[in-house]
Amino acid sequence: MSDKKEADYEVGQDNIQIMGLDIHNPVFGVSGLTIIAFVFFSLVFQEEAGEFFGWLRPALTSNFDWVFMIACNIFVLFCLFLIVTPYGGIRLGGKDAKPDYSYAGWFSMLFAAGMGIGLVFWGVAEPISHYGSSIGGTAAENGVRTDWAPLGAAAGDAAASRDLAMAATIFHWGLHPWAIYAVVALALAFFSFNRGLPLTMRSVFYPIFGKYTWGFLGHVIDVLAVFATIFGLATSLGLGASQALAGLNYLFGVPVSDGMKVLLIIVITVFALVSVVAGLDKGVKRLSEANMILAAVLLLLVLVLGPTVAILTGFFDNMVAYVKELPALSNWVGREDTNFMQGWTTFYWAWWISWSPFVGMFIARISRGRTVREFIICVLVIPTIVGALWMTVFGGAALEQIMGDGGAALKDAALELKMFKMFEAFPLTGILSFIGIILVVVFFVTSSDSGSLVIDTITAGGKTNAPTAQRVFWCVLEGAIAIVLLLGGGLGALQAAAIATGFPFAIVLVLMCLSIFIGLTRERRK
Repeated sequence: MSDKKEADYEVGQDNIQIMGLDIHNPVFGVSGLTIIAFVFFSLVFQEEAGEFFGWLRPALTSNFDWVFMIACNIFVLFCLFLIVTPYGGIRLGGKDAKPDYSYAGWFSMLFAAGMGIGLVFWGVAEPISHYGSSIGGTAAENGVRTDWAPLGAAAGDAAASRDLAMAATIFHWGLHPWAIYAVVALALAFFSFNRGLPLTMRSVFYPIFGKYTWGFLGHVIDVLAVFATIFGLATSLGLGASQALAGLNYLFGVPVSDGMKVLLIIVITVFALVSVVAGLDKGVKRLSEANMILAAVLLLLVLVLGPTVAILTGFFDNMVAYVKELPALSNWVGREDTNFMQGWTTFYWAWWISWSPFVGMFIARISRGRTVREFIICVLVIPTIVGALWMTVFGGAALEQIMGDGGAALKDAALELKMFKMFEAFPLTGILSFIGIILVVVFFVTSSDSGSLVIDTITAGGKTNAPTAQRVFWCVLEGAIAIVLLLGGGLGALQAAAIATGFPFAIVLVLMCLSIFIGLTRERRK
């Protein structure tokens, strides 16, 4: 008997229709009211909110770093296991299912939703940061490392510091984050397309919890997914607003202030609303494809106008360095570089996990017809290579400047300004900077609109065609959260929120691996 009959559950059967809405009871109400209350109290008690977020992030990263490290290693190994075993031959949607999108359209959407805005923000800033801390060597106080260098650093050795910096950067944007997305996306796609269950997080756990999936346990899982998604998105939207405003200030003298950041978030949220109302195919798909073209143009311009030969040869060196340092960077036992592991790696893993319900569900919705093997290769391996290429081009060009003439202005620039400062050494500086701003804004929009579609699906009991007003509600709330977190503590508050929501969801994702394995095993037997 199939899981579909065992579950005996109809999509939206627990929904209530009220004032033209079609919402899941109680997921929509609990999620919406809790988040609105959070927004209200964070605005009213800004100082207290700032202090709380300042305490929360180090408290979580120092005490639970091992949870994130172990969980993310499990996700990578599980994905590689599925690629090389017969489970890889199972097709999402059944053996006769055909893909809904071409490779170009599919890949554009999954990559734009996955981490586009982060790559633009950190592409220059992160390699420079790791290089500076690595070449500076280690420092200790009372026997505890106080520097931020990865692993053992490379004091005074420019070439070794560059290799270590790029290996650490690719580590944060490579196999581990995409394995997180792949696990969630595969689980949602399989249980929705092959088992006929609602496209919500709770459905994934039916093999483990059975009928309890549709009760209290399921409500908790879906509410956690909404919280993780909206706070993970707000983190990225806050970063994007800061960088876009820094670029506008750099190019056009637009003042950098909290008021302008709020205005920018409001304007971009309005653009996201237009895309959300247009829907997946007309709005999100077209924007994603346009953004990938724009990203490719900027990548090629930096490659051609920058130190081309050094960048191209550096790509292979960087991949070798990544593979070489991967075991040490993935290890959590006996690490002395706690600032790096907790401040960088643990934050990233929590951030990716908090994004996983949103990105995973979005990828699931567009992946019917792919085999498990094809799906994981395209969601895990190819984006890792593309991310490494992006970091090599932008980070490599920046490091060449710093290693060549010192690049003092680039080193000393604020995080959100580093990309624009790097462009000063290039011809067509104004054009590159303008493209960079447009790219941040459009990635901002594609993240917000696709996130709104996903949260709406969860809170509508798995319905993908819920009333437009519900999508509008979540899109507006995303913008409000980003504004509140920026006002209530800036980047630190954004990062604390991502870690706080990512932590409980890390446990949920480990259970998800078990559920996928049970589901795929039953599918093969059938």
